[in-house]
Amino acid sequence: MSPTFLVSRTDAIGDVVLTLPVAGRLKQLFPGCRVVFIGRAYTAPVAAACPWVDEVLDFDALQTLPVAAQVGALRAYGALAIIHVFPNRALAILARRAGIPVRIGTRNRWWHWLNCNRLVALSRRHSPLHEAQLNLQLLKPLGSAETLPLPAVADLVRLRAPEPLGPPWQLLLAQRRPGQLNVVLHPRSRGSAREWGLDNFGHLAQLLHAAGHRVFVTGTAAEGAELAGWLVANALYLAANLTGQLAMPQFLAFLAAADGIVAGSTGPLHLVAALGRHALGLYPPIRPMHPGRWGPLGPRAEYLVFGRPNCQDCRAQPAACTCIRALAAAAVAARVQAWQPVFLGER
Repeated sequence: MSPTFLVSRTDAIGDVVLTLPVAGRLKQLFPGCRVVFIGRAYTAPVAAACPWVDEVLDFDALQTLPVAAQVGALRAYGALAIIHVFPNRALAILARRAGIPVRIGTRNRWWHWLNCNRLVALSRRHSPLHEAQLNLQLLKPLGSAETLPLPAVADLVRLRAPEPLGPPWQLLLAQRRPGQLNVVLHPRSRGSAREWGLDNFGHLAQLLHAAGHRVFVTGTAAEGAELAGWLVANALYLAANLTGQLAMPQFLAFLAAADGIVAGSTGPLHLVAALGRHALGLYPPIRPMHPGRWGPLGPRAEYLVFGRPNCQDCRAQPAACTCIRALAAAAVAARVQAWQPVFLGER
């Protein structure tokens, strides 16, 4: 009987995307195995869109059950192992109580010493490895001792649109003329990354519009409210404002149908890269936020970073990051205009 593995990553979208290689590597190590991904409700559609994931367990829904029922739900999988990619104390305790034979976690959390029986020494902050490579280190107790080169890891970062794009959005994208690109801009980061600045994104939208391309803006509903004035000021250059309008399955379908995205180190950037579309990330050189650690992974993924290696000027004041703001809109526009249109079904 093929084994079942539980992979836990109960944080944000980009982190979930860069954990997908763990599921893919398990499929390589244990052909025919079953992989259950444990994540938050809002990231569940992302994990479900990965071809290496057989089932998604909604951790938010699990936590609404009585503790005994939570333990029973984990035990019912009959899993050989659980890999705590993101440390979660409550889940570590549940996995031990459920009697999962192999419970893998890092040595960096004291509750892992009490609840895990396979501890991996893993220091992320000062490692030269990419985040996706670091996640794979947690498979050492299961026989994956080598550090895979980044191209091999990138091939395991893969998503498929979970459903067709609805008629309004599909028709909107289909209006492009030959030679036009449908380009998504995602200006905000919800505090997860250094931001390029609304003035720069506005200049980029103007340049892309002048070059004949179509520009779409995405973000949450709250971000849309924050961007209200900017959206009005740049309305002439935008094909549509999609902030707060798409639930995650349709958001994935839209990103898969567009040609690419320009964004900081955010979840949507990593989604687009994993979907096989053009993903241009804008990064500061500061560690550990630099692209060597958090760069997008995919067949059409790339990034721009200002040439000031490991600058520390903005560490005390993140909003005053001059390095990322020094990236010229004209240089970003030139990268985008070198893209080739991508059609549905391509990766």
